[in-house]
Amino acid sequence: MTWRVEIDRDVCIGSGMCAGMAPSVFELENERSRAAAEQIDPQEAALDAADSCPALAITLLDEDGEVVGPRP
Repeated sequence: MTWRVEIDRDVCIGSGMCAGMAPSVFELENERSRAAAEQIDPQEAALDAADSCPALAITLLDEDGEVVGPRP
């Protein structure tokens, strides 16, 4: 099982929280977050980053396209 990482760079405010919480998943580029890879193995750090994003710019989806993060 893998998760797809989507970041809405138009919404991202570049706080860097995601890159600080999950540096293997997120990196900053031109003052906005981007995914280091489109597909990742499920991990709590990525979920925590999606939950903590102040702009709600991060979405994690499972293989069926269901949203797993941010958590409600």
